[in-house]
Amino acid sequence: MSQPKSTHLPLGDQRTGRFYGKDILSVSQLTREDVEYVFGVALAMRTMVAHVGTFDLLKGKILANLFYEPSTRTQSSFMAAMQRLGGSVIPISEVKYSSVAKGESLPDTVRTLECYADVIVLRHHEKGAAQVAADAAKKPIINAGDGPGEHPTQALLDLFTIREELGRLDALTVTMLGDLKYGRTVHSLSRLLSHFGVTLHYVSPELLKMPPELVKELDARGVKQTAHTSLDGVLEQSDVLYVTRVQKERFEDLAVYESLKHAFVITPEVMKRAKPKMALLHPLPRVGEISTEVDADPRAAYFRQMEYGLFVRMALLAMVLGKA
Repeated sequence: MSQPKSTHLPLGDQRTGRFYGKDILSVSQLTREDVEYVFGVALAMRTMVAHVGTFDLLKGKILANLFYEPSTRTQSSFMAAMQRLGGSVIPISEVKYSSVAKGESLPDTVRTLECYADVIVLRHHEKGAAQVAADAAKKPIINAGDGPGEHPTQALLDLFTIREELGRLDALTVTMLGDLKYGRTVHSLSRLLSHFGVTLHYVSPELLKMPPELVKELDARGVKQTAHTSLDGVLEQSDVLYVTRVQKERFEDLAVYESLKHAFVITPEVMKRAKPKMALLHPLPRVGEISTEVDADPRAAYFRQMEYGLFVRMALLAMVLGKA
Protein backbone atom coordinates (compact mmCIF):
# COMPACT_ATOMS: atom_id res chain seq x y z
CA MET A 1 0.00 0.00 0.00
CA SER A 2 1.35 3.44 -0.91
CA GLN A 3 2.27 5.83 1.90
CA PRO A 4 0.98 9.42 2.16
CA LYS A 5 3.26 11.72 0.23
CA SER A 6 4.86 14.94 1.41
CA THR A 7 3.42 17.66 -0.83
CA HIS A 8 4.40 20.83 0.99
CA LEU A 9 8.20 20.58 1.07
CA PRO A 10 10.22 22.31 -1.65
CA LEU A 11 11.37 19.96 -4.37
CA GLY A 12 15.00 20.37 -3.40
CA ASP A 13 14.47 19.36 0.25
CA GLN A 14 16.96 16.60 1.01
CA ARG A 15 15.01 15.14 3.95
CA THR A 16 12.71 13.17 1.66
CA GLY A 17 14.80 12.92 -1.50
CA ARG A 18 15.25 15.56 -4.15
CA PHE A 19 12.20 14.90 -6.31
CA TYR A 20 11.12 11.37 -5.45
CA GLY A 21 7.41 11.08 -4.77
CA LYS A 22 6.83 14.83 -5.13
CA ASP A 23 4.11 16.65 -7.04
CA ILE A 24 5.16 19.15 -9.69
CA LEU A 25 2.40 21.73 -9.58
CA SER A 26 4.05 25.13 -9.89
CA VAL A 27 7.39 26.59 -10.83
CA SER A 28 7.27 28.39 -7.48
CA GLN A 29 8.41 25.06 -5.99
CA LEU A 30 11.65 25.21 -7.97
CA THR A 31 14.91 26.80 -6.92
CA ARG A 32 17.66 27.62 -9.36
CA GLU A 33 19.49 24.55 -8.06
CA ASP A 34 16.43 22.41 -8.81
CA VAL A 35 16.26 23.76 -12.37
CA GLU A 36 19.92 23.02 -13.00
CA TYR A 37 19.46 19.49 -11.61
CA VAL A 38 16.50 18.86 -13.95
CA PHE A 39 18.55 20.08 -16.89
CA GLY A 40 21.45 17.81 -16.00
CA VAL A 41 19.14 14.80 -16.03
CA ALA A 42 17.51 16.00 -19.28
CA LEU A 43 20.91 16.15 -20.97
CA ALA A 44 21.58 12.58 -19.86
CA MET A 45 18.22 11.55 -21.31
CA ARG A 46 19.05 13.21 -24.63
CA THR A 47 22.30 11.26 -24.80
CA MET A 48 20.53 7.99 -24.02
CA VAL A 49 17.86 8.57 -26.67
CA ALA A 50 20.51 9.43 -29.26
CA HIS A 51 22.55 6.32 -28.52
CA VAL A 52 19.96 3.73 -27.49
CA GLY A 53 16.48 5.05 -28.35
CA THR A 54 14.52 3.35 -25.58
CA PHE A 55 15.68 1.80 -22.32
CA ASP A 56 14.21 0.12 -19.26
CA LEU A 57 14.71 2.74 -16.56
CA LEU A 58 10.96 2.84 -15.78
CA LYS A 59 10.08 -0.71 -16.81
CA GLY A 60 7.07 -1.83 -14.79
CA LYS A 61 5.95 1.75 -14.06
CA ILE A 62 2.66 3.16 -15.37
CA LEU A 63 1.71 6.74 -16.20
CA ALA A 64 -1.93 7.90 -16.28
CA ASN A 65 -2.33 10.78 -18.73
CA LEU A 66 -5.52 12.57 -17.62
CA PHE A 67 -6.43 15.37 -20.03
CA TYR A 68 -9.62 17.39 -19.60
CA GLU A 69 -8.52 19.80 -22.36
CA PRO A 70 -7.28 19.15 -25.91
CA SER A 71 -3.53 18.66 -26.29
CA THR A 72 -1.15 17.45 -28.96
CA ARG A 73 2.39 18.24 -27.80
CA THR A 74 2.11 17.91 -24.02
CA GLN A 75 0.05 14.75 -24.13
CA SER A 76 2.08 12.99 -26.79
CA SER A 77 5.44 14.06 -25.35
CA PHE A 78 4.59 12.64 -21.92
CA MET A 79 3.46 9.42 -23.59
CA ALA A 80 6.63 9.26 -25.67
CA ALA A 81 8.74 10.09 -22.61
CA MET A 82 7.26 7.24 -20.58
CA GLN A 83 7.58 4.79 -23.46
CA ARG A 84 11.18 5.84 -24.16
CA LEU A 85 11.90 5.02 -20.52
CA GLY A 86 10.35 1.55 -20.84
CA GLY A 87 7.13 2.32 -18.96
CA SER A 88 3.48 2.10 -19.97
CA VAL A 89 0.72 4.69 -20.35
CA ILE A 90 -3.00 4.84 -19.59
CA PRO A 91 -4.19 7.56 -21.99
CA ILE A 92 -7.37 9.43 -21.06
CA SER A 93 -7.70 12.23 -23.58
CA GLU A 94 -11.48 12.34 -23.98
CA VAL A 95 -12.93 12.62 -20.50
CA LYS A 96 -16.41 12.82 -22.03
CA TYR A 97 -16.05 9.08 -22.60
CA SER A 98 -14.98 8.44 -19.00
CA SER A 99 -16.87 8.54 -15.72
CA VAL A 100 -16.34 12.30 -15.67
CA ALA A 101 -19.28 12.44 -18.09
CA LYS A 102 -21.38 10.83 -15.34
CA GLY A 103 -20.48 13.60 -12.93
CA GLU A 104 -17.50 12.03 -11.18
CA SER A 105 -15.41 14.59 -9.28
CA LEU A 106 -11.75 15.24 -10.01
CA PRO A 107 -10.62 13.89 -6.59
CA ASP A 108 -12.53 10.64 -7.17
CA THR A 109 -11.11 10.27 -10.68
CA VAL A 110 -7.58 10.80 -9.38
CA ARG A 111 -8.05 8.36 -6.50
CA THR A 112 -9.26 5.78 -9.00
CA LEU A 113 -6.38 6.21 -11.42
CA GLU A 114 -3.70 6.01 -8.75
CA CYS A 115 -4.93 2.49 -8.03
CA TYR A 116 -3.59 1.58 -11.47
CA ALA A 117 -0.75 4.04 -12.08
CA ASP A 118 2.44 5.26 -10.39
CA VAL A 119 2.21 8.88 -11.55
CA ILE A 120 -0.58 11.05 -12.97
CA VAL A 121 -0.13 13.85 -15.49
CA LEU A 122 -3.13 16.19 -15.37
CA ARG A 123 -4.37 18.89 -17.70
CA HIS A 124 -7.52 20.70 -16.57
CA HIS A 125 -9.48 23.75 -17.64
CA GLU A 126 -9.76 25.18 -14.12
CA LYS A 127 -7.01 27.15 -12.40
CA GLY A 128 -5.99 25.36 -9.21
CA ALA A 129 -7.21 21.94 -10.35
CA ALA A 130 -3.72 20.43 -10.07
CA GLN A 131 -3.59 21.33 -6.39
CA VAL A 132 -7.05 19.82 -5.85
CA ALA A 133 -5.82 16.60 -7.47
CA ALA A 134 -2.62 16.59 -5.45
CA ASP A 135 -4.53 17.02 -2.20
CA ALA A 136 -6.57 13.93 -3.07
CA ALA A 137 -3.77 11.71 -4.36
CA LYS A 138 -1.02 9.72 -2.70
CA LYS A 139 0.88 9.26 -5.98
CA PRO A 140 2.77 12.15 -7.66
CA ILE A 141 0.72 14.62 -9.72
CA ILE A 142 2.39 16.54 -12.55
CA ASN A 143 0.56 19.68 -13.66
CA ALA A 144 0.30 19.75 -17.45
CA GLY A 145 -1.64 23.03 -17.43
CA ASP A 146 -4.47 24.24 -15.22
CA GLY A 147 -6.62 26.71 -17.14
CA PRO A 148 -5.01 30.18 -17.17
CA GLY A 149 -2.88 29.23 -14.15
CA GLU A 150 0.47 27.52 -14.72
CA HIS A 151 2.24 25.05 -16.97
CA PRO A 152 5.45 24.17 -15.12
CA THR A 153 6.76 21.45 -17.44
CA GLN A 154 6.34 23.74 -20.44
CA ALA A 155 8.26 26.47 -18.61
CA LEU A 156 11.08 24.05 -17.86
CA LEU A 157 11.34 22.95 -21.48
CA ASP A 158 11.17 26.59 -22.61
CA LEU A 159 14.04 27.49 -20.29
CA PHE A 160 16.00 24.42 -21.40
CA THR A 161 15.48 25.51 -25.02
CA ILE A 162 16.80 29.00 -24.30
CA ARG A 163 19.91 27.57 -22.66
CA GLU A 164 20.56 25.12 -25.47
CA GLU A 165 19.97 27.74 -28.19
CA LEU A 166 21.92 30.62 -26.63
CA GLY A 167 24.34 28.80 -24.33
CA ARG A 168 23.33 30.71 -21.19
CA LEU A 169 20.42 31.93 -19.09
CA ASP A 170 21.83 34.74 -16.99
CA ALA A 171 21.28 38.43 -17.81
CA LEU A 172 19.22 37.85 -20.97
CA THR A 173 16.57 40.20 -22.34
CA VAL A 174 13.37 38.22 -22.94
CA THR A 175 10.35 39.65 -24.74
CA MET A 176 6.99 37.96 -24.28
CA LEU A 177 4.45 38.73 -27.01
CA GLY A 178 0.74 38.09 -27.40
CA ASP A 179 -1.79 36.80 -24.89
CA LEU A 180 -0.09 37.44 -21.57
CA LYS A 181 -3.31 37.54 -19.54
CA TYR A 182 -4.46 33.98 -20.19
CA GLY A 183 -1.15 32.50 -21.34
CA ARG A 184 -0.19 30.08 -18.57
CA THR A 185 3.11 29.33 -20.32
CA VAL A 186 4.35 32.91 -19.90
CA HIS A 187 3.15 33.00 -16.29
CA SER A 188 5.30 29.99 -15.42
CA LEU A 189 8.27 30.96 -17.60
CA SER A 190 8.52 34.46 -16.17
CA ARG A 191 8.70 33.03 -12.66
CA LEU A 192 11.47 30.62 -13.63
CA LEU A 193 13.41 33.37 -15.42
CA SER A 194 13.38 35.41 -12.21
CA HIS A 195 16.20 33.16 -10.93
CA PHE A 196 18.54 34.32 -13.68
CA GLY A 197 18.72 38.12 -13.54
CA VAL A 198 16.81 38.68 -16.77
CA THR A 199 15.03 41.74 -18.15
CA LEU A 200 11.44 41.05 -19.22
CA HIS A 201 9.57 43.05 -21.85
CA TYR A 202 5.82 42.44 -22.19
CA VAL A 203 4.19 43.24 -25.53
CA SER A 204 0.43 42.76 -25.76
CA PRO A 205 -2.90 44.45 -26.47
CA GLU A 206 -4.19 46.36 -23.45
CA LEU A 207 -6.86 43.72 -22.84
CA LEU A 208 -4.28 40.93 -22.67
CA LYS A 209 -1.62 42.41 -20.40
CA MET A 210 0.39 40.34 -17.93
CA PRO A 211 -1.66 39.92 -14.72
CA PRO A 212 -0.85 42.79 -12.31
CA GLU A 213 -0.41 40.41 -9.38
CA LEU A 214 2.29 38.52 -11.29
CA VAL A 215 4.05 41.74 -12.27
CA LYS A 216 4.02 42.74 -8.61
CA GLU A 217 5.37 39.34 -7.56
CA LEU A 218 8.26 39.57 -10.02
CA ASP A 219 8.94 43.17 -9.05
CA ALA A 220 9.37 42.03 -5.45
CA ARG A 221 12.01 39.58 -6.70
CA GLY A 222 13.91 42.42 -8.35
CA VAL A 223 13.07 41.52 -11.96
CA LYS A 224 13.31 44.41 -14.44
CA GLN A 225 10.00 44.59 -16.35
CA THR A 226 8.53 46.90 -18.99
CA ALA A 227 5.14 46.83 -20.75
CA HIS A 228 4.48 47.81 -24.38
CA THR A 229 1.81 47.62 -27.07
CA SER A 230 4.32 47.38 -29.94
CA LEU A 231 7.57 45.58 -30.71
CA ASP A 232 9.13 48.85 -31.87
CA GLY A 233 12.33 49.49 -29.95
CA VAL A 234 11.94 46.23 -28.03
CA LEU A 235 12.66 43.52 -30.59
CA GLU A 236 16.07 44.95 -31.36
CA GLN A 237 17.13 44.44 -27.72
CA SER A 238 15.75 40.93 -27.34
CA ASP A 239 17.81 37.78 -26.90
CA VAL A 240 14.58 35.77 -26.80
CA LEU A 241 11.22 36.51 -28.40
CA TYR A 242 8.55 34.27 -26.88
CA VAL A 243 5.33 34.39 -28.91
CA THR A 244 1.95 33.13 -27.71
CA ARG A 245 -1.37 32.74 -29.48
CA VAL A 246 -4.49 34.58 -28.42
CA GLN A 247 -6.45 31.83 -26.69
CA LYS A 248 -9.91 31.62 -28.20
CA GLU A 249 -11.11 29.14 -25.57
CA ARG A 250 -10.62 31.69 -22.77
CA PHE A 251 -12.95 34.32 -24.28
CA GLU A 252 -16.64 34.59 -23.44
CA ASP A 253 -17.16 37.19 -26.19
CA LEU A 254 -15.81 35.80 -29.49
CA ALA A 255 -16.05 39.23 -31.11
CA VAL A 256 -13.32 40.41 -28.74
CA TYR A 257 -11.20 37.41 -29.68
CA GLU A 258 -11.64 38.13 -33.40
CA SER A 259 -10.52 41.72 -32.88
CA LEU A 260 -7.33 40.62 -31.11
CA LYS A 261 -6.25 37.33 -32.67
CA HIS A 262 -3.95 38.88 -35.29
CA ALA A 263 -2.76 41.85 -33.24
CA PHE A 264 0.84 40.70 -33.83
CA VAL A 265 2.25 38.60 -36.65
CA ILE A 266 5.93 37.67 -36.89
CA THR A 267 7.10 37.68 -40.53
CA PRO A 268 10.53 37.55 -42.20
CA GLU A 269 10.36 41.35 -42.43
CA VAL A 270 9.87 41.61 -38.69
CA MET A 271 12.75 39.20 -38.05
CA LYS A 272 15.12 41.46 -40.01
CA ARG A 273 14.98 43.82 -37.03
CA ALA A 274 16.00 41.11 -34.56
CA LYS A 275 19.51 40.29 -33.37
CA PRO A 276 21.53 37.95 -35.61
CA LYS A 277 21.86 35.59 -32.64
CA MET A 278 18.59 35.24 -30.77
CA ALA A 279 15.91 32.60 -30.20
CA LEU A 280 12.31 32.74 -31.40
CA LEU A 281 10.10 30.49 -29.28
CA HIS A 282 6.41 29.54 -29.31
CA PRO A 283 4.70 26.87 -27.16
CA LEU A 284 2.46 25.99 -30.14
CA PRO A 285 -0.08 25.56 -31.59
CA ARG A 286 0.23 28.70 -33.65
CA VAL A 287 -2.80 30.16 -35.35
CA GLY A 288 -1.27 32.80 -37.58
CA GLU A 289 0.94 34.76 -35.16
CA ILE A 290 4.15 33.44 -36.78
CA SER A 291 4.27 33.19 -40.57
CA THR A 292 5.32 29.78 -41.88
CA GLU A 293 7.93 31.64 -43.94
CA VAL A 294 9.82 32.23 -40.69
CA ASP A 295 10.28 28.48 -40.15
CA ALA A 296 13.44 28.45 -42.27
CA ASP A 297 15.08 31.13 -40.13
CA PRO A 298 17.81 29.46 -38.02
CA ARG A 299 16.64 31.55 -35.05
CA ALA A 300 13.21 29.89 -35.17
CA ALA A 301 13.52 27.36 -32.36
CA TYR A 302 9.89 26.31 -31.80
CA PHE A 303 10.11 22.85 -33.33
CA ARG A 304 13.43 22.14 -31.62
CA GLN A 305 11.65 23.38 -28.49
CA MET A 306 9.23 20.46 -28.78
CA GLU A 307 12.07 17.94 -29.00
CA TYR A 308 13.80 19.47 -25.98
CA GLY A 309 10.51 18.98 -24.17
CA LEU A 310 10.73 15.22 -24.58
CA PHE A 311 14.03 15.09 -22.70
CA VAL A 312 12.81 17.38 -19.92
CA ARG A 313 9.67 15.32 -19.40
CA MET A 314 11.66 12.10 -19.42
CA ALA A 315 13.81 13.62 -16.70
CA LEU A 316 10.81 14.67 -14.59
CA LEU A 317 9.14 11.26 -14.81
CA ALA A 318 12.35 9.49 -13.82
CA MET A 319 12.91 11.91 -10.96
CA VAL A 320 9.47 11.75 -9.35
CA LEU A 321 9.59 7.96 -9.62
CA GLY A 322 13.00 7.81 -7.93
CA LYS A 323 14.98 6.56 -10.92
CA ALA A 324 17.08 9.61 -11.84
